[in-house]
Amino acid sequence: MPEMHFLVRWPDGGEMRCYSPSLVVREHVEVGRAYSVAEFLALSRATLEIGSERVRAKYGYACSAAMDQLALIEERAAGYLPDAPVVVTAFELPPGFEASPRAGERPADGRAARDGEAGRG
Repeated sequence: MPEMHFLVRWPDGGEMRCYSPSLVVREHVEVGRAYSVAEFLALSRATLEIGSERVRAKYGYACSAAMDQLALIEERAAGYLPDAPVVVTAFELPPGFEASPRAGERPADGRAARDGEAGRG
């Protein structure tokens, strides 16, 4: 399962590198866009839960790394006002994948893009 990281800048200027067990984050957030803390928290919950469920479907257990990441995001978010801005600054993708998903997207080596390859949970 292709995993990725997304980088965010919190309202105080601090940055965080966040893990996702799948590429689903690209379907829900945009690089360069500012989200309120409340909205970013909701999007993070949704995407990390989806990613964890994809791991469960593939391997029979949820992704503990995704849930650990969500806990870190929730802990950090608790220190800010709900309407303060969080900016997604970058995606770190596996080689051959592009930042925005496209139907039928294939990595540079021509394999079908799917969340079904080796991952961590």
